[in-house]
Amino acid sequence: MAPLTHFKAWLKSLRGRRRALLPGAQSGRARANAEALQAGLDLSSDGIVLLDNTGRVVAFNSCAQALMHSALGNFRGIDFWDAVPEEIADEYRGAAEQALLETGSHTFVVWHVFEEQWVEYCLRQHDDGLLVTLRDISAIHQASRSLRYSESCNQALFDAHPQAMWLFDAGSRHILAANNAAAALYGVVPAALMALSVEALFPEGEGASLLDSLPPGDFQQEMRLCTQKRADGERMLVELACSSVQWALRPAVLVSVTDVGARHLADAHLSRLNEELEIRIEQCTGELQRSQGELKAFTSAMLHDLKAPLHVIDGFATTLAERHGAALDAQGQHYLSRIQASSLQLARLIDDLRTLTYLPSMPLVPQRVDLAPVCQRLMDELHKREPARHLVLEMEPALPLVCDKDQLCIALSCLLDNAWKFTSRKEQSWIRVGIIPGKNPTEIVLSVSDNGAGFDTAYTDKLFTAFERLHSAVDFPGTGLGLAIVKRVAQLHGGEVWAVAADKGGASFFMSLPQDQQASDSSSAPPPAT
Repeated sequence: MAPLTHFKAWLKSLRGRRRALLPGAQSGRARANAEALQAGLDLSSDGIVLLDNTGRVVAFNSCAQALMHSALGNFRGIDFWDAVPEEIADEYRGAAEQALLETGSHTFVVWHVFEEQWVEYCLRQHDDGLLVTLRDISAIHQASRSLRYSESCNQALFDAHPQAMWLFDAGSRHILAANNAAAALYGVVPAALMALSVEALFPEGEGASLLDSLPPGDFQQEMRLCTQKRADGERMLVELACSSVQWALRPAVLVSVTDVGARHLADAHLSRLNEELEIRIEQCTGELQRSQGELKAFTSAMLHDLKAPLHVIDGFATTLAERHGAALDAQGQHYLSRIQASSLQLARLIDDLRTLTYLPSMPLVPQRVDLAPVCQRLMDELHKREPARHLVLEMEPALPLVCDKDQLCIALSCLLDNAWKFTSRKEQSWIRVGIIPGKNPTEIVLSVSDNGAGFDTAYTDKLFTAFERLHSAVDFPGTGLGLAIVKRVAQLHGGEVWAVAADKGGASFFMSLPQDQQASDSSSAPPPAT
């Protein structure tokens, strides 16, 4: 039952009971009825205020009291317009009284600034006075404002979007809306475009057949390549992207138009260029392969041809030192030692060049390897060259990792030889070899550290470059290729290299090595190769 009907019935029954009861009984029953009415009012989720014929408050519930934001705690018996805030009475009283006289009801909405709340007042007449209902419509009002703002933004975005777009009614096929980009594309103003049917944009007969090919009902984006015409009759090749939408509560189709004539010309030109480029690439690839083959043959021949006379020089120098060394004076012996040292240096250079050249052609065979025995063997060979050297090798009993054993032995030999060389002037020298976790679980880092001469950090970027030397060849002889070989081995494994200089001399060199999970699983893999 509507509130107004309920209160009308209650007032009629109340007047009948008053006439039938004695004065004392009438008073008691009236209080009981008033209490029951108040209880019913308090159950309502809306604010309710009952006024008598003079406009004074007869009853109200707590919700109405909260929504009115009245300065009075209890306004029963007070004129309704005195109970509401003064600014509300000044703004709405005149219009409300006039509307009640003419139609018997009036509704207005009030904005309470401090509480940030919208409240709807609805006044309706009944036989015994007025019924005032109040509702908090803040959420509804906010949603309505958001909807209007969203519609305004959407319309603004549609009009300003650089992509040409228009909508047409799915039934009548008349254009309902078009943005500025579409009007510019077709050479008409938006109003003139919206006065057309869709078929007017196509050459004769093409529009109907294309539109009939669209799926019925709701559908996602459908692409169509077709011809359309501008207002001046010029035809253009376009790509239409069609999607079903709802426009003003009726089915419509949104069409996005792209002029692809220039793109098709560019695609055809690009296709021809690609064909020419592929032919050129094939020619360059063939030339490169021939050049690489010639370079490989030249390098092999050069290294072989250099090695043979070098052996002759070294052999004769050794024989000369053995047989006629005593007959030579100090200057002659110095010359002879220089010849032997230079031939040895050249032999090492040829070996390093051969290693650096042939590394990429070596097959990469990853396997589990324990580097500890390999490292120990390499250090023993270094000790044989200089038995008087006292150097401490620090490493774990086992250094397991997954790598190509041959290639990593080459890299480790270069790193240890480098550390051995640069610690030669230390009374108490050490070399530390270890493996540490990498940046991710599938990577291991091999580290070789020493307390030798170290290097200038300003030239760190040159350390791993071929033939770049940061120390004098007189102080620390070498070919300048060792660290370049280490870098090449790391790259062939898919890793990288870097170096860190210590504050008080010494250096650490690192080589990251990606690990195959299955090969590195110690529980299922065979014992490491040594």
